[in-house]
Amino acid sequence: MVFNSIHFMIFFPIVVLGYFLITHKYRWIWLLAASLYFYMSWNPKFVILILTTIIITYLSGIGISKADKEKKLLKKKMFAIFSVVSNLTILFFFKYFDFVIDSINYLLGMINLKLLTPSFDVLLPVGISFYTFQALSYTIDVYRKENFKVERHLGKYALFVTFFPQLVAGPIERSENLISQFYEEHYFDYQRVKSGLLLMLWGLFEKIVIADRTAIIVNQVYNNLEQYTGFEIVVATIFFAVQVYCDFCGYSDIAIGAARVMGFHLMTNFRQPYFSQSIKEFWRRWHISLSSWLKDYVYIPLGGSRCSRVKKYRNLMITFLVSGLWHGANWTYVAWGGSWGLSDFGRSTCSC
Repeated sequence: MVFNSIHFMIFFPIVVLGYFLITHKYRWIWLLAASLYFYMSWNPKFVILILTTIIITYLSGIGISKADKEKKLLKKKMFAIFSVVSNLTILFFFKYFDFVIDSINYLLGMINLKLLTPSFDVLLPVGISFYTFQALSYTIDVYRKENFKVERHLGKYALFVTFFPQLVAGPIERSENLISQFYEEHYFDYQRVKSGLLLMLWGLFEKIVIADRTAIIVNQVYNNLEQYTGFEIVVATIFFAVQVYCDFCGYSDIAIGAARVMGFHLMTNFRQPYFSQSIKEFWRRWHISLSSWLKDYVYIPLGGSRCSRVKKYRNLMITFLVSGLWHGANWTYVAWGGSWGLSDFGRSTCSC
């Protein structure tokens, strides 16, 4: 189900009512059941995938922690590698398999070789990029951080991965922030509930009134470029920027507001990015949960900026290319990520 649907408008009040009526001890069960139902409403069979991710990362976390206490560094590393590789393999297969096959077919066709013909089509499970990154961050944190609290409650860890407000569109939460909140008892607070509902209402306004309305103009122009002049294309491009922001920010605001109604705090995902005064500031204010994830789990492990200038630019380019691929399995997204990497390279070079 989507947030701007009648289905969700019925689902959410029932979940909230049940949450505050049920005793604190059993609330996690109610939320986990609601979250799995929310996810299964898209396609029930894909629940197997998200449960697989949960089991792999949960057991890997326990294995890493145990190996660390036993000072078995190789075993610790193997658990971490298994978790990362297996989850990225699942993500690759379902999100990028068709993209890779199509790209290979295109290259083979250019030299008149036989094309690859896969025997089945791969359907993209909703939210797989979000929950995979969220689950992987937990495994990586267990591996990297000293005295990191490993979650041994399988149910509450499963709730961390599946928590319905941010399951399919973020924010991508960290275990340190969210899991601990499932142990806290949240009481009904009128002001907090009011604040959460108002944020949800604002998110719906961004999505339905602004994003969906500007999309009509954008689609009309972009789908018929030969019929329009430069001025109309410029206007459509500006509207597209508004559409993308209000669509994504609106969904994030609804997610944050829905969680707030029940007493949970999710991280801010957008902070007026179009008012940024530099590219660096823009990425600190646009899709903050993803930008910070890429920084912590891709850019810094590669060496970040604490290396030679060449390696720094390499790290930036790899990070932006990963960002592009994360957004979509298409060469246009790869080019989009690469263009941001090149623009940052050019800006840094000119400032030297």
